[in-house]
Amino acid sequence: MASAVATPLEKQFTTIAGIDSMTSSSAIGLTQITLQFSLERNIDAAAQDVQAMITKAAPLLPPSMPTPPTYQKVNPADQPVIYLALSSPTLPLYLVDEYAQTNLAQRISTVSGVAQVQVFGSQKYAVRVQLDPRALTTRGIGIDEVEQALSRSNVNLPTGTLYGAHQMFNVMATGQLQDAAAFRPLIVAYRNGSPVRLEELGRVVDGVQTDKVASWYNDERAVILAIQRQPGTNSVEVVDAVRALLPRFRQELPASVNLNVLYDRSVAIRESVHDVEFTLALAIALVVMVIFLFLRNLSATIIPSLAVPLSIVGTFAVMYLLGYTIDIISLMALTLCVGFVVDDAVVMLENIIRHMEEGKGRLEAALIGAKEIGFTILSMTLSLAAVFIPVLFMGGVVGRLLHEFAVVITVAVLVSGFVSLTLTPMLCSRFLRPPGTSHGRLFAASERFFDGMRRTYDHSLRWTLRHRIFTMVVMLLTFVLTAGLFKSIPQGFIPTEDTGQIFAFTEAAQDISFDAMKDKQRAAAAIVRQQPYIDQLMSSIGASTINVVPNTGRIFMRLKPRAERPPADQIIADLRPKLAAIPGFRVYPQNLPTIRIGGNLTKALYQYTLQATDLRELYRWGPIVFDKMRALPGFQDVNTDLQIMSPQVTVDIDRDKASALGVSAEQIESALYSAYGSRQVSTIYTPTNQYWVILELDPAYQRDPSELSLLHVRAQSGKLVPLNAVARLTPTIGPLTITHLGQLPSVTISFNLVPGVALSQAVELVNRAQRELGLPATITGSFQGTAQAFQASLKGQGVLLLVTVLVIYLVLGILYESFIHPLTILSGLPSAGVGALVTLLLFGMELNIYGFVGIIMLVGIVKKNAIMMIDFALEAERAGATPADAIYKGCLLRFRPIMMTTMAALFGTLPIALGIGAGADARRALGLAVVGGLLVSQLLTLYITPVLYIYMSGAQRALSGLLGRFAPERLRARRAGAG
Repeated sequence: MASAVATPLEKQFTTIAGIDSMTSSSAIGLTQITLQFSLERNIDAAAQDVQAMITKAAPLLPPSMPTPPTYQKVNPADQPVIYLALSSPTLPLYLVDEYAQTNLAQRISTVSGVAQVQVFGSQKYAVRVQLDPRALTTRGIGIDEVEQALSRSNVNLPTGTLYGAHQMFNVMATGQLQDAAAFRPLIVAYRNGSPVRLEELGRVVDGVQTDKVASWYNDERAVILAIQRQPGTNSVEVVDAVRALLPRFRQELPASVNLNVLYDRSVAIRESVHDVEFTLALAIALVVMVIFLFLRNLSATIIPSLAVPLSIVGTFAVMYLLGYTIDIISLMALTLCVGFVVDDAVVMLENIIRHMEEGKGRLEAALIGAKEIGFTILSMTLSLAAVFIPVLFMGGVVGRLLHEFAVVITVAVLVSGFVSLTLTPMLCSRFLRPPGTSHGRLFAASERFFDGMRRTYDHSLRWTLRHRIFTMVVMLLTFVLTAGLFKSIPQGFIPTEDTGQIFAFTEAAQDISFDAMKDKQRAAAAIVRQQPYIDQLMSSIGASTINVVPNTGRIFMRLKPRAERPPADQIIADLRPKLAAIPGFRVYPQNLPTIRIGGNLTKALYQYTLQATDLRELYRWGPIVFDKMRALPGFQDVNTDLQIMSPQVTVDIDRDKASALGVSAEQIESALYSAYGSRQVSTIYTPTNQYWVILELDPAYQRDPSELSLLHVRAQSGKLVPLNAVARLTPTIGPLTITHLGQLPSVTISFNLVPGVALSQAVELVNRAQRELGLPATITGSFQGTAQAFQASLKGQGVLLLVTVLVIYLVLGILYESFIHPLTILSGLPSAGVGALVTLLLFGMELNIYGFVGIIMLVGIVKKNAIMMIDFALEAERAGATPADAIYKGCLLRFRPIMMTTMAALFGTLPIALGIGAGADARRALGLAVVGGLLVSQLLTLYITPVLYIYMSGAQRALSGLLGRFAPERLRARRAGAG
């Protein structure tokens, strides 16, 4: 299959544009090729190219293939969105399969958004003719004669039409046989004038097309339908459409057929969305509480709080126009927005209240305050929106993942800025209650507390301004510490989430029989069923188009509701030692990621692949690398797809003897195929389906290699020649499967990581191990799937961060018409980085993709404090104040809005940092990074920014003076040259 089927197809597929990777796995009778396209390639156009290349390769493929190659537009590594199980305590499995594949699967395939319906444990009906080689020899009949008799006796040919003068008649014939009972009396040949019927040569039974596959629902044999959605479609909508058909299916099925929903992925999605909605509501409540605690005025609290629902509604409108849906990414973006979409409104409101406290009326205060603070809000809004401009242009998987996130946040920020500049001052001018003269004890106590905070900050700020060198040293230390932490912190990629499911691959010895594999698989399933936290399970074994390897199986476990069990990772850790007790059987349980990267579903989450042109060299070094990786600390479930020790029986044809006896090599191989290959020799046609007629030897003669000598081949002279007369039977070993990456032979080693070990550490360990082994230059090793995408993201993270800072600098430079003050505004970024990374380390978290997004967000949030200080200081300088006095007054005046906006952003992100809700643990790194960064940067920027402002103002005056000194000299020189 690898050379005759996979290779010709792969050569044609390489001419298709946009292919990122091509992998294939070939076993006896089966080949699966996975083409992974770049994200920019249209999948429908790519599918047309694939079909064209299959058609082009057709003349190069073996003519005896039972079915031509087919393709599906789906990632085979993606988990199905819903599993359906059909079983019956009384009906044979092939009838259950008929209902499953004909009645259900075909109709489900037409549902919008369904990519394919996989069938686990297919038991499609077939007539199996199982011959007794001794009976064939006794009656002098060759197996090829039986094949020809079956082919001639079961026909479905056109027969024509009779046309009379007034009437026509369709001519029909009964050449079609329908079941095993009709085939039994079939006459194969005549011997000694007597007919030899098929039933005299063996058994003819109603069987199944593939009898070496099996599936169980809990402990009952079943046929499992796994529905996969098309890329880009909504999982919940697909599941709802499928579930809408189930009542009708149940009405049409016989009462003895049970239809059960094994797993519904939309349940976990709905739970996660519901919990994120709760997190969003909690964040809104916390932000409103912060505003009220600072302002202690109901009308003043309501006005900026309106910015939250208006920003969310405006964002929903833009999302609708862009075709986005409500999902985890968009809701997480909105939750994070809650904390800082109110910032602009709070700053506007606080400035208006300050003028009202000075005695101005509502309208006058609103006009003056809005005019005074308008540019500050514009700077804050545009610079925060600009943070996500580089993210919008990111490529690869990470860019595709974060694109919607960046769009939602950017839109929310822009809408909130517009609301703050228009609606907020209008509401203040109409509804803001002026500050009262008498307040209660609670107000007085809180006022004393805030005044105490302001006085404390005043004293500490004075001390800091007197010790400027010390403050600058602290700032430089934050730069160094940030760089060091970025290099040392463990880094991950997309964290797994507890979605209420566990998937496990099972693997046995390469020479295991189907019956022995069945026993071990059921033993593993029995152990799983005994666990108190497992609700239902599906188990399957056997080679198929889904899994070409015959010695592996699958177990899918649906867990009980989250409130009734521990986390999925803990259940997996508890299962591992129990499943390891089965002798000669390995089980690899894993918590599948919600976002699957790569097209191969392997026995562990991460893959490392070796490639070589020299097959012997590859097979020699593959086990060495595997043993080395298995010994690495922090690695578990290390396995390999290298299976080259499968027992084989080589039929070594003696061509001289065969030629002398009138037997060709084609006859020998054809006889072997008919005897042991489950050969399709005829087809039964019905109104709804087609079924195979399969020829083989009786299973009793397929157990021992020595039984091959009972097979006879018809010579040209008409005599039967025993197989051992023209061939030698030699026991050997060979590959069970052959895998390719690109067009080169490959070996893939998969592995999981012990909790607490980051993917960055694992990548470094593997690269170091490869260097220590000293692999030859002919062998190349590379990570695939998630690990490969992680490496690509590492290369782009630093560049993305630098580009983000550069974009912010350019935006601020344009707004302030200065090269100096944008640097002052950005001076708080290192302190935010220190806070974020230290917080992640303290909580034992790795810097994954969500944590990195949190750091990107900090770039936009932290600079707001500096913008508020510096805007006032610049106005004060224009009025004649010195830089030191200007920034000092600006810090004290803006202290309250700075504290309000920071606390609002902090409390808005706090629910994510606490990990509230389903799947929230995966997003917790984002919340911790933002909360930690805000806390540290708030503490440091209140002191670093004013000191740096003084130095930068001095540098700006010195630079202006220097340029002014040389300008007249250049002007005089130019005039002299002109003269």
